[in-house]
Amino acid sequence: MQESQNYPASELQLLLEKYRTFVKIHLFPIDLEVVIGPFKNYLPILSELRQKAKSDGLFAPHLSREEGGLGLNLVQFAQVSEILGQSPLGHYVFNCNAPDIGNMELLHLFGSDYQKKTFLEPLQRGEIRSCFAMTEPKLAGSNPVNLATLATKEGNHYRINGHKWFTTAADGAQFTIVMAVTNPQAESPYQKASMIIVPLDTPGYRLVRNIPVMGEAGEDYLSHGEVVFEDCLVPVENLIGHEGQGFALAQERLGPGRIHHCMRWIGICERVFDLMCRRAISRELDYGKPLAEKQTIQNWIAESRAEIKASRLMVMDTAEKMQQFGARTVREDISTIKFFVADILMKVIDRAIQVHGALGITDDTLLSFWYRHERGARIYDGPDEVHKSALARSILKSYAAANVK
Repeated sequence: MQESQNYPASELQLLLEKYRTFVKIHLFPIDLEVVIGPFKNYLPILSELRQKAKSDGLFAPHLSREEGGLGLNLVQFAQVSEILGQSPLGHYVFNCNAPDIGNMELLHLFGSDYQKKTFLEPLQRGEIRSCFAMTEPKLAGSNPVNLATLATKEGNHYRINGHKWFTTAADGAQFTIVMAVTNPQAESPYQKASMIIVPLDTPGYRLVRNIPVMGEAGEDYLSHGEVVFEDCLVPVENLIGHEGQGFALAQERLGPGRIHHCMRWIGICERVFDLMCRRAISRELDYGKPLAEKQTIQNWIAESRAEIKASRLMVMDTAEKMQQFGARTVREDISTIKFFVADILMKVIDRAIQVHGALGITDDTLLSFWYRHERGARIYDGPDEVHKSALARSILKSYAAANVK
């Protein structure tokens, strides 16, 4: 999907500037009112912006040129992702928002010809949306091999029964990729589950609700659905790859996905940082002195700038290694950036809210929206604690292998 286009450095910088200009001119002025909603009122505007992105040659930067994109490689797209992350609308308008982008990557690599024609191609064109159903309310989401949802093979169909939640963007999606146990007797827990495509008009599928996140249920792609599968029958041709391959496919999906997430978080940090600095300069205290003269505020600004820059360098280094050597070679790096950047994201947002004072906790800025929606960054795709533990075990394993006394 990301067959590399050889962009010289100067040409790439011009392309990045086009994205910056588009986001600032077309998205910044409307993004706050769109996320406040109701979202459906803004669908015509967003559809027009998607068409403009296409006509400007900026749509779907992660796809190959043959698939209607720009052919950016992982490192190049990471830089675009940061720019798009500065607006909650960015990735959606350019058709590279989660979970669609992860599903595109999965179907591109492992989908059958039928699956690509039926599900992947309209998803790539931005004609439909998708969701991904793995996390279950009664089992730890950080353990993808521990699933209760069953897909029982009956002739030429799978009968799926299960309960999922935090199925992001289920509201308005046309299909989901569900992680379900197909081989409960497999010796290895890593070979029990499979990934199966379920069109959401299939009888037995039901969207129970959009889960309120800190009081906000959201809608459309800004939602997290609770869904059930009750005797949901889908043809066996909807199986992605092979039976028992679900865990392996999930890992293929999550590696580049964490790069995308981290760069989007850095984009959020940059927008939030800008809001914080503007507020520090413009907000006057007693005697007409700006808030920016306070040393505590100066410390927050300096620390935030250093942490954002460190995060970017760390993520780009990981992206370059992954692109050159493959995802398996950067497992430690992936865990490191996941918990490090998620923590910086929350620190920067929290400081910006504090600088804004009472204004910061209202919906008159994007700060409260991001505080609500991005607190989950330290939980999804593996909680911070799981990644820290995995990193520490990996490091200590090398010491043990060297028989260090």
